[in-house]
Amino acid sequence: MKKRVAVRNIQLCTKDCLCLYVCPYGATDTEDSVIDISKCDGCGACAEACPSKAISLVPISYPPQQRKDKDVVNALRKLSTSKTKQENIALQIAKQTNKKGLSNLLFAISKSNRIIAEDLLREAGYMLPQSKNTHQLLKALLKEDDIPKESVKYLLEKIEPNE
Repeated sequence: MKKRVAVRNIQLCTKDCLCLYVCPYGATDTEDSVIDISKCDGCGACAEACPSKAISLVPISYPPQQRKDKDVVNALRKLSTSKTKQENIALQIAKQTNKKGLSNLLFAISKSNRIIAEDLLREAGYMLPQSKNTHQLLKALLKEDDIPKESVKYLLEKIEPNE
C-alpha cells in the first residue's frame, strides 16, 4: 500500500514539464496540471526532476495532532481572530484610498496579517486537516452565516478524522 503521493503547487510550477517525462505511471500527464493520485505510487521521480520544486510528496495519512494546553489554544485563537480583523481593515482601507504607495503598504499589511493568523491557527492545533480540532472547527463554522456551507460539508465528508 502506498504511503505517500505527489502533489503540485500550481503557484510554483514554471511549466517546464520534466515531470511528464519521468513519471513511470503517467500520473503527471493531466489536462489541469493536478497530479492524478489514483495513478501515483509515490516514487518521487517527478519531485526530483521538477526544476521549480513545485512537486512535493505528502503522506496519505498524517499522525494525530499534538496536544495543546486549552489556555494556549484559546489565546492563539483570540490572537488569530484579531489578526483576521486587522487583515480585513487593512484590505478595506487599501481599496478605498487613491494613494498608490499607501494602497501597496496596506495590501502588504493585509497579507502579513493573513500569514500570521494562519501560523497561529496551525500552532493552535489546526495544522492537520484530519485532526479532531479541525473537524470541530468545521462543524462550528456551519453555524456561521457568511460561510460557504456546501464547501464545509464537502470537507467534512471527504476528510476523515484520525484521532
